[in-house]
Order: sequence, then structure tokens, then C-alpha cells
Amino acid sequence: MPNNNRILLVDDEKDILEFLSYNLKKEGFEVATCTNGQAALDKLHDFKPNLIVLDVMMPGMDGIETCETIRANSENDHIIITFLTARAEDYSQVAGLEAGADDYIYKPIKSKVLVSRVKALLRRKGLVNKLDEKVLVIDIFDLSINREKYMVTVDEEPLALPRKEFEILYLLASKPGKVFNRDEIFEKIWGDDVVVGSRTIDVHVRKLREKLDRNYIETVKGVGYKFKVNE
Repeated sequence: MPNNNRILLVDDEKDILEFLSYNLKKEGFEVATCTNGQAALDKLHDFKPNLIVLDVMMPGMDGIETCETIRANSENDHIIITFLTARAEDYSQVAGLEAGADDYIYKPIKSKVLVSRVKALLRRKGLVNKLDEKVLVIDIFDLSINREKYMVTVDEEPLALPRKEFEILYLLASKPGKVFNRDEIFEKIWGDDVVVGSRTIDVHVRKLREKLDRNYIETVKGVGYKFKVNE
């Protein structure tokens, strides 16, 4: 089975590379590091990363140019690229996305949030190993959802949820960014043999949002719901 957990980190600040590398390796990712854009380009062929975390501000070839160069080769279309950038930097998300990036990660970032964002990006592209598909715990942003124990924590504080609300949260968080229509949710949570009113899921989601006190669940008008990819 191919290794779908290779991550290439590119940043000219070695302390940031050490922080990112340490926390990702703890989670079982295979990590390679580079301190500039050209080195990253040279590393692509041998390392074959599935995801690249790319700093924007680097001397010589910056992150935007590096991303554009990677995307110019169709053989790299499968690679996920997320920019690592300080909020104060004068680079718009539009410019980064036009260069071919899939997402942004803002620094400074907490280790738990970093790992969750990386896992979410890999999950969006279907790049999860078979072992990951059976994992009973989802850690995403400041949420931890334990399916085995039916337990949710927010910022490490326990949150009690009724079974249906828990199942909806787990379903949406299992595939961040994917839109689940109401029929899908009804089938997966209630089953085909249960008939419920059209407003039932809306009520459950409203209660779930109130308890989470976070705007993680987004309504897609006329379709259904999704777990937001960005905080």
C-alpha cells in the first residue's frame, strides 16, 4: 500500500521547521524539510510528498513562485499545497489560490490545530490510509470526537451530546468540506426505515451549534450541511 502520509515542509526558519516536523512525526507522518523553494522543487521527485506546507515569505524563490512552478507540471496535480503564512503578511488568499494552493495555515499555530488541519486536507483529497478509516477519534481544530466512548471535548472540556447530535457531528467532521445533503444524513443517522419530518435535522443542527458555541457547521442553502474546512 502506498504511503499517503508524506509531508514536505518548506520554510526558511529552522525553528518553525523543527516545531512542525516534531508534531507531525508524533502523529505518524513521514516528514521531509527544506529551507527554500528551489530545494523543495529538487525534493519532489525523490520524496513524492502528498502534501506540501509552504511558507510564503522566503528569500530567492518565494512560496507563490514555488507553488506556481509545482502546479505547472501536471504530474504534481495530486499534491496538496497549503501556504503557511503570518496574518500580517501582505499576500492575499486570492493570489495564493490563483497560484494553485489548496488552503492556508496561519502562524503562529498550535500543534493540535496544525495536525487537525493537515489531516483534514488529506481527508478532503481521499488520502487516508486504511488504518485512518477505522480511527474512532477525530481531532479537528479544538474538537475531539471519540466515537467509541460517545464523548466530545471542546478545548479539552467535555461536552455532553444526545446520540443523534453526536452522530451528526461525527458524520460531518469525518469529511470536512464535504456537503452532506439531508437525504444522506437521514439515511446514515436514522436509517431508511425511519420516517422523520423535514425539519428534524435542522432542529438537531441548531441545538448542536448552540452547544458547540462555534460556527463549525455551515448550511449549504437548499442542499444540506458541511463541516467548515477553515476555523
